[in-house]
Amino acid sequence: MTGLVSRFALVAVLALSACDDASPAKPTPAKTVQKSPVQAPPGVPAPSATAASSPIAQAINAAIIPTTADPQARRDVLIRIQTLLDRAHFSPGVIDGRDGGNLTLAIRAFQAAREMPVDGVVSQRLLEALASSDGGPVLVDYTITPADVAGPFSPPIPKDDYEAMAQQPAMNYHDVVEMLAERFHMDEDLLRALNPGVDFGAAGAAIVVTATGADTLDRKVDRIEIDKGLGQVRAFDEAGVELAVYPATVGSTERPAPSGEWAVRTLAPRPTYTYDPSRLTFGKPKDKLTIKAGPNNPVGSTWIDLTKDTYGIHGTPDPRLVNKRASHGCVRLTNWDAAELGSAVKKGAKVVFMGAEARAS
Repeated sequence: MTGLVSRFALVAVLALSACDDASPAKPTPAKTVQKSPVQAPPGVPAPSATAASSPIAQAINAAIIPTTADPQARRDVLIRIQTLLDRAHFSPGVIDGRDGGNLTLAIRAFQAAREMPVDGVVSQRLLEALASSDGGPVLVDYTITPADVAGPFSPPIPKDDYEAMAQQPAMNYHDVVEMLAERFHMDEDLLRALNPGVDFGAAGAAIVVTATGADTLDRKVDRIEIDKGLGQVRAFDEAGVELAVYPATVGSTERPAPSGEWAVRTLAPRPTYTYDPSRLTFGKPKDKLTIKAGPNNPVGSTWIDLTKDTYGIHGTPDPRLVNKRASHGCVRLTNWDAAELGSAVKKGAKVVFMGAEARAS
């Protein structure tokens, strides 16, 4: 997300949102503060050319479609496919080694883009198509750094306790595992499973992670399609070439997302969040509250403001729930997908909402 601030001229305060009130985090002069209480977005290293050496990693890097009902072999090939889809910008959401709707959507989008039969099925043909254009390893070694373990970290807070959130100096990651899992687009349980017995709080510890690459696109996004029925966001360049596809939580029955064509108004990396009980129908606080920036902020680490007043595309503190639980009207992506989209979208890019919400609030 480095450089997101320079993408647009940020407005002083963004519009009140139907799902939230987001605004850019105000930078603090370096002369007065030695270290910001808000975690800077972690840099993601480019995929290593050297595959991880552990037996677990070797099995996953070479995984093929199993010919028998072997749960371990199925998990391994799903990790490989999910990671290759992620690198190709057909996001499966969280990489977790499991079947699911977001993986199916990503496969179908990839198949359509490659003019393959579109069935959403995990197959050897799919794996070969992915690997033919990207032969790099999907798991690589990573050494936990002193900066990783230094934080700062924030205590876990129930998602509906806005008053407790407002008392925090920042809404940072809760621990090293959460931070590393999000950095490498992984489910926390999978990160632990691939690294049994590792002390994640020890600088210098060697771990295995997915090689997802940088969260950037190679061209500017000129148009965004938001499919409310599928729960999917698609990004296109000015020539109409599809650049990326992301799973998304889009509105709800209680607060449906809009229809029609709008545009990107501005971008707020590391936004704050305002809970205003006079504008919102959820939560218990009676007073207006401001929640500081951070990846566990209710709108995550990126806010893309739309010309439809009070609506935006944003990140989330819980990537596992993307396209699995209704939002309060806006478009919710994983933090890394929101960052990738935000890094490439043009100010004024068209945003088209299509279809109808397929989930209840």
